Amino acid sequence: MQKQLMVTALMLAVGGGAAQAQNVLNLGYVGGPQAPEALGMVQFAEEIAQRTEGRYTIQLQGGGALGGDRDVVEGVQFGTVEMTVSSTSVVANFAPDFAVFDVPFLFRDFDHAQAVLDGEVGTEVLGTLRDAGFVGLAAGGIGFRQLTNNVRPVTVAADVAGLKIRTQQNELHLKAWEALGALPTPMAVTEVYSALQQGVVDGQENPVGAIINNRFGEVQKYMSVTNHAFTPIVLLINPGIYDAMSEADQEIFREAAISAMARTKEEVLKIQETGLETLRAGGTEILVDVDSASFRTKLEPTFAELSGRFGGRIEAISNVGQ
Repeated sequence: MQKQLMVTALMLAVGGGAAQAQNVLNLGYVGGPQAPEALGMVQFAEEIAQRTEGRYTIQLQGGGALGGDRDVVEGVQFGTVEMTVSSTSVVANFAPDFAVFDVPFLFRDFDHAQAVLDGEVGTEVLGTLRDAGFVGLAAGGIGFRQLTNNVRPVTVAADVAGLKIRTQQNELHLKAWEALGALPTPMAVTEVYSALQQGVVDGQENPVGAIINNRFGEVQKYMSVTNHAFTPIVLLINPGIYDAMSEADQEIFREAAISAMARTKEEVLKIQETGLETLRAGGTEILVDVDSASFRTKLEPTFAELSGRFGGRIEAISNVGQ
């Protein structure tokens, strides 16, 4: 009798563990532990655990633990990874409508960008993810991108000529940097530090938070405050996982994602207040007097091409908040 009870208890324990494991969702991303989006995801995981009373556990896999940015997005699409938070520049390779957010100098400030993402255009673009094999829970941002390099100070567009710049794996980014006269080199962010250190590329461009958290200041002499593009991010989940949830749990996931994006924005704004001084203290020369007009002038043919490609969406984005 005692032996039978022990066997029954063991079976229940194994069964309970298997049931619990079905609700453990891996959330992969490339940011380090102090990256704004990583802190947002910590809040997301805590809220999901609390509001579902432990029925869902979000296992955070940051710092490229599950691969580079594109690898993890593909993983969510194929179902080998349950969730990711990714730059929309990477997602645009799978859902092309997201490419509109990569247009240089598109957003006036963070509030404008968030209003667009939360509004009609953002909702419309987020809705295209289903056809690409994703569900988008919420969109936010990690700030404006700045240019760093090891060759020379960059204060006007002409200074970019000939620089080997790491870019995201995104067609529009490549076109923009080629138009500026750079030699763009796409690679995953997890490879960038060593590429800068070894001189494979001269520079890179990222928001201040990403520059600090990836320690790029250690291997870059100059940073130009170009604010040339905003970096939206989107929290993605595999459709099979999402569709298997109750409507109540789906709502919890969406609400927690929106809260996580708000937390991410808070962290971005904190870094923007202190980040330039942090980089200066580390030995990076910060160039704040950048002639943005020279960049816009150089990119005019690119703007004309993009206006034709994205129809009225660019105009609609510009009109938000006006």
